[in-house]
Amino acid sequence: MKFSATFHDLTGKSVFISGGGSGIGEFLTEGFIAQGAEVAFVQRSDSAAFCDRLERTYGSRPLFIPCDVTDIEALQAAIHKAAEVNGDIEILVNNAAWDNRHPNEGFSVEDWDYMQAVNLRHYFFAIQAVIPGMRRQRGGTIVNYSSISYMMGNGGYAAYTAAKAGVTGLTRGLARDLGKDNIRVNALMPGWVLTDRQRELWVDEASLKAHIDRQCLKLEIPPEAMVEPTLFLASAASTVMTGQAVVVDAGVVVTG
Repeated sequence: MKFSATFHDLTGKSVFISGGGSGIGEFLTEGFIAQGAEVAFVQRSDSAAFCDRLERTYGSRPLFIPCDVTDIEALQAAIHKAAEVNGDIEILVNNAAWDNRHPNEGFSVEDWDYMQAVNLRHYFFAIQAVIPGMRRQRGGTIVNYSSISYMMGNGGYAAYTAAKAGVTGLTRGLARDLGKDNIRVNALMPGWVLTDRQRELWVDEASLKAHIDRQCLKLEIPPEAMVEPTLFLASAASTVMTGQAVVVDAGVVVTG
């Protein structure tokens, strides 16, 4: 992966990423490894081959812990294990999510609860698990992945858009609560990032063209385009930024 900037202060930092073995997450893991960070991540699917590649490329192997983020006990245990191996978590990236489309009729309470569990609930409990270690270090950084989907008023996946709006609210509330401990909490709001999953399930020529027509920048957004904005929010380069929702979407929605 090529970078236009290097964040030297991330070298040696203890980083934990949820969903760090696929989609945007795998690029985030590689991005932090390339900066010299000590990275641990959770992923449901086997990520051993991915870790092998990073070790060959960078001489550093991330700690992969198999985990379903909807299992809060297992997630918090993974965070504690990562802290034992790499030191107290200094940077937490809450990335894991599932943007499944669904009908409104026939969508059950169990379906709704699962979508909140996989897209919102684990963010709070991951943060809960890292707070004591961040306090011991007199500070830390949290980056929560939200989405512009709710800002655009997208339909077809109301449970997901509700959860992502919740991520932004969670970010702003916890930035206030944790600021006294020098813990920064920001949200990153991707646009339509063309991961393999997006291309397999939802990208077609007409829908992609229509979306790019709405962008100021007329280009496709690859997952690696999310890496450096995340590194920026994690690094001392953004040292007085907290409680912010940073849009990275090639210019679809406008904030401010």
